[in-house]
Amino acid sequence: MFGPEGPTCRELAVQALSSVERGYDLLAPKFDRTPFRTPDGVLDSVAATLAPLGPFTDGLDLCCGTGAGTRLLTGLCRRGVTGVDFSAGMLDVARHRVRTAGAPWVTWVRADARALPFAAAFDLVVSFGAFGHFLPGELPGLFAGVRAALRPGGRFAFPVFAPPRPGHPAFWLLLGFDAAMRVRNALWRPPFVMYYRALRLGTVLRELERAGFAVELRALPGFGRRADGAPRGRLVVARAPAPDGSPGQPAAGRVNS
Repeated sequence: MFGPEGPTCRELAVQALSSVERGYDLLAPKFDRTPFRTPDGVLDSVAATLAPLGPFTDGLDLCCGTGAGTRLLTGLCRRGVTGVDFSAGMLDVARHRVRTAGAPWVTWVRADARALPFAAAFDLVVSFGAFGHFLPGELPGLFAGVRAALRPGGRFAFPVFAPPRPGHPAFWLLLGFDAAMRVRNALWRPPFVMYYRALRLGTVLRELERAGFAVELRALPGFGRRADGAPRGRLVVARAPAPDGSPGQPAAGRVNS
């Protein structure tokens, strides 16, 4: 599927019937040849939006996969970059590809994002396409761990996109995918948590604020606007409390479109 070098239907079926960790270990060698890998256009747009907020010293790519976001951080951070993922297979691919891209100062850590082994180590944390692997009840612990990993005033950033409307074929495709995953998890163990529609932006923003972040939304360039004028792509920028303990202040309130 997804081209001659992509995974076969059989390989995807075996992955889907595995645990999340084992499934990504199996998919890792062909992951970058699937639509699951974050497109370069999204990465470039996020980098352009984050650059004026720097300079950054140390960055973390949360749930780094094969390292697409990690490469982005090497252009934004002056001293060090860390990629963390719980799939050894994905980290092996990332280690090879980012090393050949000329970034020997990247560190790779195998860890669960819900139990990050870092304390006040980063100025910037980014994540791409990972939140479908977390149930809503796991967000408080996840965001608390990210806040602990950030230095005072550090930022946690990730892109979000407007969901398709019911009249668009993608709406029904995503709805069908989530339904199939719920049926799979009701009938098969271990579960494979990957839901495209389980997490709502409002829930994410609310949990970030409960974790102590000051949150703003910045329009991502290059993705246009919907008929109602809202940006199709936005960057969530959550700032950890400042050194004096006060919450960071967004540049223009929560929403900056």
